[in-house]
Amino acid sequence: MAEKDSQLLNTVYREISESLGMNTAMTIYQMYRGQQISFPTRFFNPTMIQQAILSEYDGTNIRMLAVKYNYSEKTVRRIIKGSTRK
Repeated sequence: MAEKDSQLLNTVYREISESLGMNTAMTIYQMYRGQQISFPTRFFNPTMIQQAILSEYDGTNIRMLAVKYNYSEKTVRRIIKGSTRK
């Protein structure tokens, strides 16, 4: 009965339940209860993004890569320059 009433949930589980559904909130609770979790600010793995940038770089598309991967143009240049040193 209590599992059906989202108002009885702790705040974080209520927010998850309202956004993603009660089953998802329950799964997260069962998997991670009692643990402190922090989520990285970047969704994608930086190492994999760097590899993608290097493979897609054609000598003229720094701006496009920066926009595509949400990096600054300076960071894209640094990634490319760092790979040429190796």
